[in-house]
Amino acid sequence: MQQTIVILDFGGQYKELIARRVRECHVFSIIKPGDITPEEIRQIDPIGIILTGGPNSVYDEHSPHCDKAIFEMGIPVLGICYGTQLLAWSVGGKVEACSALSEYGKTKMQVNPESLLYHGMDPNQICLMSHTDQITVLPEGFNSIACTKNCQNASIQCAKRKLYGVQFHPEVESTPNGTQIIRNFLYRVCGAVGDYNLKDLEARLIADVKKQVGDGHVLLALSGGVDSSVCAALLSKAIPGQLHCVFVDHGLMRKDEGDEVEKAFSGKNLHFIRVNAKERFLTALKGVTDPEQKRKIIGAEFVKVFEAESKKLPHVNFLAQGTIYPDVIESGGSKAATIKSHHNVGGLPRDMQFTGVVEPLRGLFKDEVRIIGRQLGLARAYVDRQPFPGPGLGVRIMGEITPEKIEILQNADYIFREEMKKHRVKADQYFAVLTDTRSVGVVGDFRTYDYTVALRAVKTSDFMTCEFVQVPYKALGVMSTRIVNEVKGVGRVVYDITGKPPATIEWC
Repeated sequence: MQQTIVILDFGGQYKELIARRVRECHVFSIIKPGDITPEEIRQIDPIGIILTGGPNSVYDEHSPHCDKAIFEMGIPVLGICYGTQLLAWSVGGKVEACSALSEYGKTKMQVNPESLLYHGMDPNQICLMSHTDQITVLPEGFNSIACTKNCQNASIQCAKRKLYGVQFHPEVESTPNGTQIIRNFLYRVCGAVGDYNLKDLEARLIADVKKQVGDGHVLLALSGGVDSSVCAALLSKAIPGQLHCVFVDHGLMRKDEGDEVEKAFSGKNLHFIRVNAKERFLTALKGVTDPEQKRKIIGAEFVKVFEAESKKLPHVNFLAQGTIYPDVIESGGSKAATIKSHHNVGGLPRDMQFTGVVEPLRGLFKDEVRIIGRQLGLARAYVDRQPFPGPGLGVRIMGEITPEKIEILQNADYIFREEMKKHRVKADQYFAVLTDTRSVGVVGDFRTYDYTVALRAVKTSDFMTCEFVQVPYKALGVMSTRIVNEVKGVGRVVYDITGKPPATIEWC
């Protein structure tokens, strides 16, 4: 049986990052709500438990808590930030607000290398702190194993009971040796053997699909994005000739993207169906300017088109989805996280009759999906594709969506992406936005009144936060000149230098 680490979520924004760090150490991890019962934990039979951070105070009666019996089960526990305070508070310690001694950002820390948690590490470390409350009285049997200038109990342990806590965030890049701390917990405290291997996982996923589907046929909505593309590649390998992929081209793809998707998947061990529905979507979107309403309309039309195509395939038994782990993670105890209106989870009508739903990637994170895709031999253009919203350019066009605006944005975005590659500018996501702002310009002897295009390029490790990419001025100059000269209807180009927070990566 594969070893597992259970991560209990108390509302922390980094829960997914913690789970990924554990998996990077070759140990399988799953995220569960903080109010999980001890009985449910026993059924999972984990080798360790990690408690996430969170925005609350443990002494507040409305804050999320866990069953205190969890700390008596003999299973190693690592608390992180709020999770550490919850651990200490639950077993008899005291946590208080110490606003005068709050710590935020990178902080110097002294650790005790004799603790298993800091084995082999230099006593002088840097960590990311983000807290106002502190553990002021340690529980019986605990001792401090790290401190900062303003936090005496920056890390605590009860080695006898295998209970550990860190006030900082070891999962983020701002704690340089944070992964080593997590690794020490996994291997030196929990006794991990490192049995989580993606190469073996590919074979297991294929075997699971064969077992579930048998001789049945599967229908998949293929968008050309990373998740659905890898899902298609995996299913076509597992059940060749039994997969039917419907590609709904809503006319809001990037330039030439619809043709590229068709070329990539036609002629494979699957039945590829392309539905050109641009006019239908534009008709439904006519006069609509509100971004959220656009999302809902595009999502609703997609469902109608997909449902119509599915009825042409009466022999199909299963519905496949490229759902990945972050799409389905439970959050905030028993309260489910809000999912965007265009999300693929639960987006299809309930009256569509299928024997079952096939979601082979459901337990994977995006970086793991990319690795599986490479192992399957999927083209690099699809494995490394940057994120693209479900509504496509519909949420990158401000105001009403028209054929003219789509063409303008497709051409501007194409030039931007082309020049980013030519100038070898590294970014995790980059795209153009067509604003609804017009400005005066001069072309030859004529005055113009054309649209303003905004360019956006960001770097991020998790897409929860980001920084803008410092594109060289020379490259920006080339991009601007080309876009204004080659794209009819554009009179001005600007570059977005806002990070997240306060801005989001997409404009709307």
